[in-house]
Amino acid sequence: MQEPNYFETPQGRRLAYHATPGSGPCIIFLGGLKSDMEGTKALHLEAWAKACGRAFMRFDYSGHGQSSGTFEEGCIGDWAEDTYAILSALTDGPLIPVGSSMGGWQALLLARRLSARIAGMVTIAAAPDFTEDGYWASFSTDQKEQLERDGFVEIPSDYMEPYVITKRMIEDGRKQLVLRDPLVLDFPVRCLQGTADTAVSTQTAVRLLEHATCPDLRLLLVKDADHRFSDGPCLGIIEDAVTEVLVLSGG
Repeated sequence: MQEPNYFETPQGRRLAYHATPGSGPCIIFLGGLKSDMEGTKALHLEAWAKACGRAFMRFDYSGHGQSSGTFEEGCIGDWAEDTYAILSALTDGPLIPVGSSMGGWQALLLARRLSARIAGMVTIAAAPDFTEDGYWASFSTDQKEQLERDGFVEIPSDYMEPYVITKRMIEDGRKQLVLRDPLVLDFPVRCLQGTADTAVSTQTAVRLLEHATCPDLRLLLVKDADHRFSDGPCLGIIEDAVTEVLVLSGG
């Protein structure tokens, strides 16, 4: 595994990243909660971008992968700061974020903050507002009391060890919600969603589709694809979506 480069954010967080030079717009992979930049989708897209001569970047949010900090210290707003800081400092020109799960929420937050630079977007099982509509909405009374008393709760994951969800993550998440206020996306967007996804429902994907104001937003449902969305056919679908957005953006 190639050693990453590191970037220090204005907040003092040290982020690990890999950047591939090439023609723009620069494709940015934004990973999911507790995922890292060594995942199947990130590495596949990087190899594809290199083969196409496309600029590409993948990185680890703070508390993820090879970056500084612990997961339990972080929250949606911290990771949005990480994303904005590293892209502002290390990239120029138009961007195409490819956001997976929580990374889809991060892509939407980035579009609010860097709208002039977003040429297009691809989301994969996007999970906007999940701290409120997923975690908080499903917490029992006992869990909500534990969160208030202890500052955290643990919830099981289908993919790894239990998630430690902190009171700070829930409270900060309420400041980052994107499905309550107008969400204007002035560029082509392709949303990909598996029907066998047990972490993000198709209803969430449809809600994003209906909520956003966008001149060219399409949702593709893939029968029997799960939340990982990383088998051979799914990786090909991601490539096709990125290629379509690149063409539509004039890149």
